[in-house]
Amino acid sequence: MRERKIPLNLNCGLDLIGEVLYGKWKIRLLWFINEGYKRPSELQRKIPDASRRVLNIQLKELEDHELVSKMIYPVVPPKVEYSLTEFGKTLIPVIAALGNWADTHEEHLRNVIKKTELLIDE
Repeated sequence: MRERKIPLNLNCGLDLIGEVLYGKWKIRLLWFINEGYKRPSELQRKIPDASRRVLNIQLKELEDHELVSKMIYPVVPPKVEYSLTEFGKTLIPVIAALGNWADTHEEHLRNVIKKTELLIDE
């Protein structure tokens, strides 16, 4: 088990949500599992920029936080499927609201992100 470099801080709801959802692919994983993509290979195809290792780590963290459940079927080769827990399903409206906000402000967000990237490249 890894040792934390920064002490855990759970003083408010934002700290809690950050601890649970911190990770580049976690929100997308939750969304795609909700849409019915349950097998690791399906999730890998939906998020091709993510390595299989990182996806597995983030799926494990989502499982540890009781947002997803993992079902391993006793067949050869082993078959694994993920599904949202009832607790995980409560996050879907929040994720949808964030997506709608980003869609509404898409042009502004793209410009700000591009501007930031230009500053980093200089």
